[in-house]
Amino acid sequence: MADAGINVDVIIQNEPVGDDALADLSFTIDRSELRAATDTISSLGEVSRGVRTDDRIGKVSIIGAGMRSHPGVAAKVFEVLGRERINIEMISTSPIKISCIIAADAVSQAVQALHEAFELGADAVRPEEPEGAEHRPTVGG
Repeated sequence: MADAGINVDVIIQNEPVGDDALADLSFTIDRSELRAATDTISSLGEVSRGVRTDDRIGKVSIIGAGMRSHPGVAAKVFEVLGRERINIEMISTSPIKISCIIAADAVSQAVQALHEAFELGADAVRPEEPEGAEHRPTVGG
């Protein structure tokens, strides 16, 4: 993907389940790069046994350095999304960030529900910059 100039975001690998199986690799990219990514993977030949895509996904993230010292943030995210009946397709975590890949049409609902659950100020909800520019949400009070 890097050689093709495609920025990969969330990456998840599942180990093979059999001796002759390959690992499954799931990742997200900008929707505009989907065709280039599928072409790149298809050009790998035998290394790849196929590509499945979904261009109807979105991502919602909770970000904050305070997550390191507050156990249960991930549990609260999952509880809130579950209560809203929003299925999580993929999850990626770090000590300061939890990202959930969900249906694109559920992003607004998820953001609103998480915003309320974590009692965030209006300036804490910002779209992610696909070009990699960082943003720092703040908690209003």
